[in-house]
Amino acid sequence: MDTATPVIPERAQQLLEQLPTGLLIDGRWVDASDGGTFAVEDPSTGQTLLEIADATSNDAIAALDAADAAQGAWALTAPRERAEILRRGFELVTERAEDFALLMTMEMGKPLAEARGEVTYGAEFLRWFSEETVRDYGRYLTSPEGKSRILVQRKPVGPCLLITPWNFPLAMATRKVAPAIAAGCTMVLKPANLTPLTSLLFAQVMQEAGLPKGVLNVVATSTASEISTPLMQDRRLRKISFTGSTQVGQRLLAAASENVLRTSMELGGNAPFIVFEDADLDKAVQGAVAAKMRNMGEACTAANRFLVHASVAEEFTARFAETLGALKVGGGTDPDSAVGPLIDGKARDNIHALVTEAVEQGATVAVGGNPLDGPGYFFAPTVLAKVPREASILDAEIFGPVAPITTFTTEEEAIRMANSSEYGLASYVFTTDYSRMVRVAEQIEFGMVGYNTGVISNAAAPFGGVKQSGLGREGGAEGLAEYTTTQYVCIPDPYAR
Repeated sequence: MDTATPVIPERAQQLLEQLPTGLLIDGRWVDASDGGTFAVEDPSTGQTLLEIADATSNDAIAALDAADAAQGAWALTAPRERAEILRRGFELVTERAEDFALLMTMEMGKPLAEARGEVTYGAEFLRWFSEETVRDYGRYLTSPEGKSRILVQRKPVGPCLLITPWNFPLAMATRKVAPAIAAGCTMVLKPANLTPLTSLLFAQVMQEAGLPKGVLNVVATSTASEISTPLMQDRRLRKISFTGSTQVGQRLLAAASENVLRTSMELGGNAPFIVFEDADLDKAVQGAVAAKMRNMGEACTAANRFLVHASVAEEFTARFAETLGALKVGGGTDPDSAVGPLIDGKARDNIHALVTEAVEQGATVAVGGNPLDGPGYFFAPTVLAKVPREASILDAEIFGPVAPITTFTTEEEAIRMANSSEYGLASYVFTTDYSRMVRVAEQIEFGMVGYNTGVISNAAAPFGGVKQSGLGREGGAEGLAEYTTTQYVCIPDPYAR
């Protein structure tokens, strides 16, 4: 598998030249207060794409000033007006799908076909929440003793800090921004410093969609604490939504407790992919490729541990390894590429270390197992067979194109192995026995279960986990509720004389 140096298409070069490179504060694109910038790199070449404004603590406070000033009027905006802005945003993102896909491919490395899929997925949050905006229901009822009326209404929680990860630059932004807009909240968005360009384009598109100034403010920075620390210490901030590692999430939760902030935390994952002896192996292999190789395995929902019944493990391993071995690795703008680079050199080195350690602990390499030569941060799609249960790779969030396979012999054993992780985000179960699927789903400790499928994310479904994988849900009706507070109004008996 040879990697080829990608050539930036002419349209992509034009896109970079037209992209705003400043901070979006109160509806204006401005330089960082100290004039600082940082570089955004193409992981397939290691070359700099753009230099953009590097926000400081002063810029963070300026962004919150704008969000706070806009909050009162924005909260009172008619739901239909907010809905129409989101709908126009959906249409504009869809119209510019190729631009968004090119930009994500350049700054994150995912193949162009996969980037196009993310545009479709990310845009869907704008459409879904445009439809949910006018369905933010409350309730009205008579008190049990009949002496008063109970009015329950949902109100926007207030200014929010939204921190997005680097692996899905568009979808993670729309998944947070869209429900905040729908609920009537203003925002400070801090995109990941590895992939901030997509957020800049998205913010520009939302301006074109008619979003008022100050509602969405974007402050990219090379140092995350420059933004999060001063904002979370400011009592005007009312909510933080974070997607990233469990370790960082724990620190943010501790900081959030000081001002009792509302929190949504989508953290680490260690998804089990369970293949029972009665599984359709064609579907299982197809699902395994989808669950493992989406985003080169750099996804919190990626299948991380393959738990395969001993009676079908050899056949499943051989077919899975053959399929992964046939995937072409290359730069994202190469139309034939199915596997792009990892996000940076550190990520590639960490993956290599995990594989090396697993082999030392007794695993065998069925395919791949090595970093690839050439520019960029590429690693060969890898299947590890006969992985001992005590191998450390089974406890790690791999975040790369590596699939470790271990075996079980009973349903109870599979459930016990799946639940042995501190994480509880996504899981996958392959069986032709529907009753077994129900039993397993009821017993495994995960927020999401894919039944005979390797793709589970959907804007209309609640996305989130349990245990060390986080708090709250994104997407679905639950995603809107995360940005609202509940208010009870007591109305005296209208019939009292």
